[in-house]
Amino acid sequence: MHKNWIDLTGELSTALREVRGGAPDVMKGFSAIAQAALKANALDTKTKELIALAISVATRCDGCIGFHAEAAVRQGATREEIMETMGMAIYMGAGPSVMYAAQAVEAYDQFVQKKAAAETANSAVR
Repeated sequence: MHKNWIDLTGELSTALREVRGGAPDVMKGFSAIAQAALKANALDTKTKELIALAISVATRCDGCIGFHAEAAVRQGATREEIMETMGMAIYMGAGPSVMYAAQAVEAYDQFVQKKAAAETANSAVR
């Protein structure tokens, strides 16, 4: 495993709470933009998360990769959809995007495993 994406997003979430507290108006505005951008209209939310993941790869943003890979899992993205999305990111971002595409796939796989483990734990409780 190259990176632990679950830990990375957890640690960033803690740091982001600090930013929210220090710049609340800016972060409220950012949250409003995110909600408006992700709202399902002509494109569904899953497609928008796949686009965000591709942009994360092309711009080489580790935190963005983690959060959007997790969101893609929550939206039901398949590994095949992730791979096709990585193809577009590589096309748009060239060689460096190949390296980040590998990381995005790794992040997606880790969040799928986390979701499966949570579902298994929840079914065992029932």
